Amino acid sequence: MQLKSLLFLSVLFLIASCGPFAKLEKSTNWEELYNGANKYYQEGEYSKAIILYEKVLPVIKGSEKAEMAEYNYANCHFKIKRYIESAGYFNSFYRTYNRSPLAEEALFMHAYSLYLDAPDFNLDQQSSREAVAAIQQFVTRFPESASYERAMDMLIDLEGRFEDKAFSEAQMYYKLKDGLFPGDFYRACIVNFQNFAKDYPESKRNEELGYKLVEVGFGYAKNSTFDKKEERLNDAIRFASHFYRKYPSSAYIGKVKGFEADTRKELDAHLKLKKEYAERTAAAEAKALSEAKANEDDN
Repeated sequence: MQLKSLLFLSVLFLIASCGPFAKLEKSTNWEELYNGANKYYQEGEYSKAIILYEKVLPVIKGSEKAEMAEYNYANCHFKIKRYIESAGYFNSFYRTYNRSPLAEEALFMHAYSLYLDAPDFNLDQQSSREAVAAIQQFVTRFPESASYERAMDMLIDLEGRFEDKAFSEAQMYYKLKDGLFPGDFYRACIVNFQNFAKDYPESKRNEELGYKLVEVGFGYAKNSTFDKKEERLNDAIRFASHFYRKYPSSAYIGKVKGFEADTRKELDAHLKLKKEYAERTAAAEAKALSEAKANEDDN
């Protein structure tokens, strides 16, 4: 039974190897290859078209047939979801044929390919930034294009991914502050929250992060060394004042007021301790000076 199956597969392989595409692939007639590539392209046999275009493109380079063949070659890669390759080939087409009627579409497809290859927000966003640059190039070069709105929608989506990524990182530091070594993570929270507000001033998430900034500011100050505590407590109070001005009707107002009250209480205690320390230091210095003077008089 196994022998019959092997014989059957062998016969199928021989038939396939002698089929129309196999014969065409071995051809050295460039016109035959060119027509065959176009035929398979039109029929949606993109993988076969790619193989034939790769054979014929070096031969027809510089001819009037090359323009359409190179565009089709780029589009073949797009159709089979090889987006990085299609982005490169569409970009190469645009640079070579920037006066072509297909130039606008090629530049859009370059950007669209990069957009489709861009990862989810929780992964590295380098390729997303490349997609943004490509989209911006397209909308600048072709502001009247029928694809302009699609390009802008893609841009908005990518910017949303950047925002999601930044918010996710800020939340990560917020969770880590409750670990064994909170100091660095408190500081990282403050930096990330402030950078987020600066980079995404219209984000709906700024209200939540503004409240958490007060909370983190208080925690950071409370756990600070004596010489840095006053400055950081004042920073936390400043964060609260800014929150009141920006979000006077926020659902977080009550919690912010609680953290502010705790911060002011901590500041009062710190200033009292600071005053006592200063008085004790001054008294000790005065005593030391008096004793030194007494010793001089005795000598």
